[in-house]
Amino acid sequence: MKNKNNGVWIGVDQLADTPEYKETTQQEFINHEEIIESGSTNRRDFLKYLGFGIGAATLAASCEIPVKRAIPYVVKPDEIVPGVATYYASSFVQGGDYCALLVKTREGRPIKVEGNSLSKVTGGGTSARAQASVLSLYDTSRLDGPYRVAEGNIELPANRNKKGPSWAEIDQEITGKFNANSRIRIVAHTIMSPTTKKALEDFKAQYPNTEVVMYDPVSSSAILEANQQSFGQAVVPSYHFDKANVIVSFGADFLGTWISPVEFARQYAKGRKLEDVKNPKMSRHIQVESHVSLTGSNADNRIMVRPSEQGAAILALHNALAGKAGRPTARGPQLETEKAAKIQKVADELWSSRSAALVVSGSNNLGEQVLVNAINDMLGSYGSTIDFTNASLQRQGMDKNIKKLVDDMNAGRVDALFVMDGANPAYDVPMADKFVEGCGKVGLKVSFAGVPNETAYLCDYLTPTHHYLESWGDAEPKRGHYSLIQ
Repeated sequence: MKNKNNGVWIGVDQLADTPEYKETTQQEFINHEEIIESGSTNRRDFLKYLGFGIGAATLAASCEIPVKRAIPYVVKPDEIVPGVATYYASSFVQGGDYCALLVKTREGRPIKVEGNSLSKVTGGGTSARAQASVLSLYDTSRLDGPYRVAEGNIELPANRNKKGPSWAEIDQEITGKFNANSRIRIVAHTIMSPTTKKALEDFKAQYPNTEVVMYDPVSSSAILEANQQSFGQAVVPSYHFDKANVIVSFGADFLGTWISPVEFARQYAKGRKLEDVKNPKMSRHIQVESHVSLTGSNADNRIMVRPSEQGAAILALHNALAGKAGRPTARGPQLETEKAAKIQKVADELWSSRSAALVVSGSNNLGEQVLVNAINDMLGSYGSTIDFTNASLQRQGMDKNIKKLVDDMNAGRVDALFVMDGANPAYDVPMADKFVEGCGKVGLKVSFAGVPNETAYLCDYLTPTHHYLESWGDAEPKRGHYSLIQ
């Protein structure tokens, strides 16, 4: 304790230094032995209390426990044995993320997912999102049926024991609010399901003014547009990291989040593994980025650049290789001397590998992606580490399409808007505020979200779809690669 003359005190009581305070400080640490010795309970009373406690516990344990009866199958499927897990091959598809799975179930309830080693795309790997997707099946926030929405509030029944509107009622209301001449827009993340695409084509045949607008929250639109401009195909090519001796990535976290990380991680690990001890060979990885990523932390050489310098770094590499290949150089911003020297060394390594080299970029800038295409063309990577035969279909969204949709909504050129499950443009598009504003000018808005989200509260109806673990479906993550959902 400090004396008040020192000018430091703990509280007002210490500052006043009253007799009561002094007595309290003297009793700060109580002697427990004195309390025990002063107690009036003798040995006989202690044994009585102990015996009573043991008897009460025994009596409570002997009480009858309520019996809960398990109702067996009326007709039990042959492949199901109670207490023994059953596995089903399925697929996880969400927001451009794809994994082939084996779903572990007990008595029909999925409890765990693992990768399917028979998949030619993911090869038995899974992502964190796929592993966590089992939890969403048992989410208590999931909607159990269709609901109307009024002024941002879901119209729930006043009585909890009473069900909401039936599907027939909602279907009749919705179909009565548009016709064959209505300007309908269907918004979705990248659609990989051939069956869903066929269903949408059939819908468009009946309602000719329908447009399907696909977008990706983490957009690869610049890659699609650059490939359309360079090769006439608006697709993401198939990258082969396992065939590359030198890998250069400009901000593409291909082991973490970029396009198909589960597939790329398997390829990357294969190229980094020493198969022959006598003739050791391992790919070299150079990462050019502005922050530490999962991919960058695994690189052999990591070059730090500012986000504003990424385009200049790609340009510097392009011009360095153009000088070696006898191609024309491009004009643009220049890098600092020290960083330019590092990029020159990268160009030397790439040139020594030529067709066994691979350059990728996570930029969503069209000009930068065109330069990356030119770099890979000079190296001869197309047909070796990059090909369009089995192009990836995991990114199909075009930024210009979602921008046009928002403009049309605000201009009153959209009569009905259907938002597929998973899509949440009021939250995950750059012009979300304009989308929210445009929703007020659309006559009919329907959300298929299984759990209410920002976009769902802006709609007129909520018609939830089934979870992927309780429904049938299909997926085509790459051209010619099909998988089922069950």
